[in-house]
Amino acid sequence: MDLYLSSVFLSSIPPPSKSYNLTSLSNFPKYSFKARNFQLGPLNWLQNRRIGAQSSCNSGGGSGGDDGDFVVEGVPHLANFLPDLPSYPNPLQQNLAYAIVKTNFVSPEDVVAQKIVIQKGSPRGVHFLRAGPREKVYFKSEEVHACIVTCGGLCPGINTVIREIVCGLNYMYGVHDILGIEGGYRGFYSKNTIQLTPKVVNDIHKRGGTFLRTSRGGHDTNKIVDNIQDRGINQVYIIGGDGTQKGAALIYKEVERRGLQVAVAGIPKTIDNDIAVIDKSFGFDTAVEEAQRAINAAHVEVESVENGVGIVKLMGRYSGFIAMFATLASRDVDCCLIPESPFYLEGQGGLFEFIEQRLKENGHIVIVLAEGAGQEYVAQSMHAVSEKDASGNRLLLDVGLWLTQKIKDHFTNVRKMAIYMKYIDPTYMIRAIPSNASDNIYCTLLAHSAVHGAMAGYTGFTVGPVNSRHAFIPIDRVTETTNTVKLSDRMWARLLASTNQPSFLKGMQEKEKEKVDKGSIDIIDSMEITSI
Repeated sequence: MDLYLSSVFLSSIPPPSKSYNLTSLSNFPKYSFKARNFQLGPLNWLQNRRIGAQSSCNSGGGSGGDDGDFVVEGVPHLANFLPDLPSYPNPLQQNLAYAIVKTNFVSPEDVVAQKIVIQKGSPRGVHFLRAGPREKVYFKSEEVHACIVTCGGLCPGINTVIREIVCGLNYMYGVHDILGIEGGYRGFYSKNTIQLTPKVVNDIHKRGGTFLRTSRGGHDTNKIVDNIQDRGINQVYIIGGDGTQKGAALIYKEVERRGLQVAVAGIPKTIDNDIAVIDKSFGFDTAVEEAQRAINAAHVEVESVENGVGIVKLMGRYSGFIAMFATLASRDVDCCLIPESPFYLEGQGGLFEFIEQRLKENGHIVIVLAEGAGQEYVAQSMHAVSEKDASGNRLLLDVGLWLTQKIKDHFTNVRKMAIYMKYIDPTYMIRAIPSNASDNIYCTLLAHSAVHGAMAGYTGFTVGPVNSRHAFIPIDRVTETTNTVKLSDRMWARLLASTNQPSFLKGMQEKEKEKVDKGSIDIIDSMEITSI
């Protein structure tokens, strides 16, 4: 968790001095904005803070009661530090494509609930501002000088996001001055740029990778903001993962300190689907779909020989979502190993025992392995020292090759069994392909949400779906923690039921169990999972 980033956001913001009462209407709280004048700017009282408000609802036939805190997490707005900033009618009012839309603009009162399954009398929880076009914008179209930058690793869909930001700015808002920053953050001060137009980006969504090229590291806040200021850029769109979004937060804070009219919008990117708050990251569906080809190939290979053992290594540094979903989608996988669920090799209930049992029953086995799983074992075996890349991510050892050799040595030297190993590593094949149809649509919605937010004057925010509704989210919320597979959730239970693999927790050493929450251990230990 980036405590510095959170403190930067909150240090200069006083706690709210008033409470806001929400009265019941059709069993849902209706805002009563009596304490402030909201004509000066959209939801300025919500910017960058939490507001707890009490609402009372009368359920059918029952007595009214307190439904708990209704917390709204706003995002910063340019009007917060530029109070005299003028607003203008949204150009979408004259856009023929939007003429048939029943409600052109999102109400400033619309929010998206982070938690949609609640019980009567329980707190309503956190809500975020709903994404979408606002009735007023804080930039004249002809005065917008936008730029787009991509940072970090590759992921299916980056080019689609770039394309749709350019086309969204141009077609919806009439913006023509859009700059592409090449080579990641260092491209700002290395003067590597390209002019972007709808014609230039017309077919880039059909390619993998990033049209603007990328890099890790290179973030120098002062140099970047100096360049933004020198070029007269007033909208910055930053596509990247955890480290990139932390950098975006620092850029926003420096822009605010200098009093610049610059909107900073983040589009979160990670193929591992480990971004907090949002439903999923773009490119994830494509990655899971492409992983099927590798799993299918492994299954064909091992079922064609006697005692075939196939291992497929997929991406997943800290989170095993790709491995888990690819396993569930395939139904040909016998065992899935992820970073969140430690495993062990030898002894009763260990991986070796399970492999031997499955070989006796089926004659073959397919194991899907996330790249971050079992790193401690590999490090101990190779006496390796932990290192990090330019983005601060831990450099991973090749657990796939290590596990392949361990299995081969055990069955050849200890069990005296002839086995046929097949190891497939499609890691970079999966992330280097273009996004599929589902991800293309998703990337379009993300790009348009970012454009609408920036034009409406919001800054220091990121976008994404929360319970299937797109929202503006404070950057610190998506960087303060990592989304991981919860071993006590139903999705992991579905996987265990599908593969019928052991939990690996019963025979595990205590130091390994400390990595798994006690609730998950108690639940899994009570399960009886046996081989089919």
